[in-house]
Amino acid sequence: MKITLSRKEHFNAAHRLFRADWTDEKNKEIFGKCSNINYHGHNYEIIVKVTGNIDPLTGYVMDVKTLSTIIKDQVTEKFDHKNLNLDCAEFTALNPTAENICVVIWQLLRTHLPTTLDLHVTLFETERNSVEYDGKE
Repeated sequence: MKITLSRKEHFNAAHRLFRADWTDEKNKEIFGKCSNINYHGHNYEIIVKVTGNIDPLTGYVMDVKTLSTIIKDQVTEKFDHKNLNLDCAEFTALNPTAENICVVIWQLLRTHLPTTLDLHVTLFETERNSVEYDGKE
């Protein structure tokens, strides 16, 4: 019997969407206000879901405290109150779009979770805009 455990967390971060190989004009044309050279910020919400079998001894799919700690160590501590472009190695050569941030979060978490669990990450950049990634191509 498979079941999904969800944990919701948040972090605040600044970023700028741009490509260094494009002119400021082209960046503004493609990314609009999100290409502001002085950056802009979001209050990101993430929902991390792990799906697996219920352990017959504990009754857990996974201890939610353990999941919370992994999210804190691998995501919140790295990204909260940071400039993603300037402060985070993950985005040195990667445009920090919501899509790319979501994939990076998935990758950071995946290596710290049992391979028996499926992982699904939802990232809300705003209350109305979200992206999801489950590791499938």
